[in-house]
Amino acid sequence: MKVQPYLFFNGRAEEAIEFYKKTLSAEVLMTSRFGDAPGPPMGPNVTKEKIMHAELRVGDAVILISDGECGGTTHFDGFSLAVTAATAADADKTFAALAEDGKVSMPLSETFFAKRFGQVTDRFGVRWMVLFRAQGA
Repeated sequence: MKVQPYLFFNGRAEEAIEFYKKTLSAEVLMTSRFGDAPGPPMGPNVTKEKIMHAELRVGDAVILISDGECGGTTHFDGFSLAVTAATAADADKTFAALAEDGKVSMPLSETFFAKRFGQVTDRFGVRWMVLFRAQGA
């Protein structure tokens, strides 16, 4: 069994994909637009060029993305996506990139459990935890 996050960006999926390609070196595995499906787009705000389904590989994980119903503000409540960086420099770079036009809720710093740990909400409202745990920590 595999569990994957599926994020709905209410019309901003294309922008989010480009952002995650830049900030997380995400690789787009596939993209399907509403216009690819038979019949009219679902919902009054959905147009055929909007993203019905996309898959992004970020490290070892695959994140699923959609524009959803394109009707309003996104709400990503009750969870965070966690990134475990390979080096302290990678953690610093990733955190700074996710924080661009976002909101830092816990600055990246050394903690009792990690050399780097911080929490940030990106420009789309997705909450992230960035962690670097040194060897043996």
